[in-house]
Amino acid sequence: MTQRKKGSVPDEDLALFRDAVRGATPLKRAPRALHKAPPPPPFPVQTLLDGHATPAESAFGLARDAAIESGEEAEFLRDGIGRDVLRKLRRSHWRVQDYVDLHGLNRVEAHAALAEFVDRCARRGFRCVRIVHGKGHGSPRGEPVLKAMVRGWLALRDDVRAFCEAPANQGGSGALLVLLKAA
Repeated sequence: MTQRKKGSVPDEDLALFRDAVRGATPLKRAPRALHKAPPPPPFPVQTLLDGHATPAESAFGLARDAAIESGEEAEFLRDGIGRDVLRKLRRSHWRVQDYVDLHGLNRVEAHAALAEFVDRCARRGFRCVRIVHGKGHGSPRGEPVLKAMVRGWLALRDDVRAFCEAPANQGGSGALLVLLKAA
């Protein structure tokens, strides 16, 4: 008997196989397209963080109501809109659907970015958005430059119904929650 490599087919078996398939016509191979698996959907980490306020933050929400009444917190309510709308906005009744971060932009850039963002969100039918203007820590005098400007720009827009300071877990005094006109 001849010595063969491990895994090779003996000559007798190979001859039998060739004899059995003699006259067979090979099948035509259909062209194949390689399909990549779709990427997994993005994981909404910030949405989960926004929705999981701790009990201490929830209790802080009650103290915020008193601060608002004393005028310490930024708020805006369009004429004809009930105060309950502002209360709902502060208590995250509406889920934040998009946000823009204006950090590092000058006044002109920030105004253009804000206008484009609000227009885009209104076209998409978004109701609640977050605008991060910053707390002014990077400003020359350590005072927020964009904070008052953003509030003024938003108050002039007809599609803005209300805004208030964001909860601590969404930016606090460096951000606003904005309620847009319903589509």
